[in-house]
Amino acid sequence: MPESPIAVRLHGWREPASVFAAIAAGSPHSFWLDAGPDATSGWSWVGTGVVETEPDGPRRVPLTGTPEDDGWEAGRFRGGWVGWLGYEEAAARAGAPVAEGDVAGSADMWLRVDTFVAFDHARRSVWAIAPARDVRAFAEAVSAAHASLESVIPGTPALSRAVSRHTPQEYAELIERCRSAIREGDAYQLCLTTRFSVSHAVDPVAAFGRLRAATPAHHGGLVRSGGVALASASPERFLEVERGVVRTSPIKGTRPRGDDAVEDAALIRELRDSEKERAENIMIVDLMRNDLSRVCRPGSVGVDSLLQVESYPAVHQLVSTVSGTLNEGTDVGGLLDATFPAGSMTGAPKLSAMSILHGLEQGPRGVFAGCFGWVGTDGALDLAMVIRSIVTHPAGAYVGAGGGITWRSDAAAEVAEVAVKARGPLAALGADLPLGW
Repeated sequence: MPESPIAVRLHGWREPASVFAAIAAGSPHSFWLDAGPDATSGWSWVGTGVVETEPDGPRRVPLTGTPEDDGWEAGRFRGGWVGWLGYEEAAARAGAPVAEGDVAGSADMWLRVDTFVAFDHARRSVWAIAPARDVRAFAEAVSAAHASLESVIPGTPALSRAVSRHTPQEYAELIERCRSAIREGDAYQLCLTTRFSVSHAVDPVAAFGRLRAATPAHHGGLVRSGGVALASASPERFLEVERGVVRTSPIKGTRPRGDDAVEDAALIRELRDSEKERAENIMIVDLMRNDLSRVCRPGSVGVDSLLQVESYPAVHQLVSTVSGTLNEGTDVGGLLDATFPAGSMTGAPKLSAMSILHGLEQGPRGVFAGCFGWVGTDGALDLAMVIRSIVTHPAGAYVGAGGGITWRSDAAAEVAEVAVKARGPLAALGADLPLGW
């Protein structure tokens, strides 16, 4: 039986970036789950792990237990797994056709974690967490660590131009095919995606450092295993479970930031008042309500917030939150089977949408459109959507981007939205959008 973790509070505040640079940046299997630079709320987690050889291990964790209040103050993650789940494996589980032949590292990956550092941004406190036999030495090592993120990453690479899976014209034609499927009644909404790739070597730590600085988000992160890494500035929480209650916060509806306060306010009003964006968001809320009802107590599923605008450095987003109380006996695998892939990345009805998109996109999504984060051995979890993200691999890197298509979608506006979403992650790679995008 694994040894219970011990948490030691350190004296004073340390920046997650500094601790990551000192204790984890050089490890081939490391993670940094990030609340964002200058965060004043939330938690960040930094550490290393070992690759889980039983990938179904996290799936078997029960989610409905209520741990006793034992005075633990070091955050909700008390050890377990950190990693990602790819799109194709989950889509295949759901019965949808999937593309094959993606780059290495697109399958599910978990690191087993029992030694890490927790950062409480609200209280400005830091905790070293490890098994009892190791925790004092680990706390001393973290306390003595002094490094800066800049010291372990190279400068910005020379600008290159990414290669896209689809040209803007091809993507616009696929949008019209989505609208045709909607007109025929085969779907209500379809999340159409594409991919932008570079073929030069990419340092994932450097890419994440630049991405984090330019487009900070409350669910950012860097997870690395061997030659593959995920660097994310995700603004979308997919699933959070605490004490048997599950929450999901789908994003549907995007506008770029304005050049000044007046334009910014106008774009917020445009997003909030858009019938198309509101309909798109509400359709996914209904889909997520349906998904959660499969594993939650009858009558417990509800909408906590609807059509709220959240603003980030590059975009405004329309966000809603749905929650429910999980049935007794529900485990991580049961929750994922009911909800993943996420409706915000598929469309509705989900199985029909995934089947249609498989025929249109003509290529794998890989880690993009999947999810990442942590699963605790105590039955808590926090997973974010893999959007606004970079996946690095031995042959280069890729960025996925897309948008929800409804009957009222305008092709030119949808193409422009994809460019807005892809520009930030590509810039962190030192890459520009392909010509035409």
